[in-house]
Amino acid sequence: MPSFQTRLKITGLRPGNPPEAVMSAAVEALGTRHHVESNQLDIVAGIPQICLRFMVPAGEYQGENSEARTSAAMMRDAVERVAVTGSLYVLRRTRGKWAPV
Repeated sequence: MPSFQTRLKITGLRPGNPPEAVMSAAVEALGTRHHVESNQLDIVAGIPQICLRFMVPAGEYQGENSEARTSAAMMRDAVERVAVTGSLYVLRRTRGKWAPV
C-alpha cells in the first residue's frame, strides 16, 4: 500500500478549543478513511505544522494520488472547525523520498 504524508500549517486556535483538539480532529478525520501510521507536531519557521502519515489502498497511481488529496482536504476541513489553518501539502513516499503529489 502506498504511503502518503499530509502537512498542514496551523496559524491559530478558534475560541474555546484547546491545542490538543487540533491533532485529535486531524487524526479522527483522516482515520475514517485510511490507516494513520503516525502523527506529529513540528514548528517550522516559528509556525506550528501538523504532519500525518497514512496509507492508501493500492490501485491505479493517479487514483491513489487523487484519493490522498481528497482525504487531506477532508482532514483540513475537520481541523478548520477548531483552528485557523494555512498551507496544506500532500506528499507521496517514492523510492525512499517524499515527493509532492
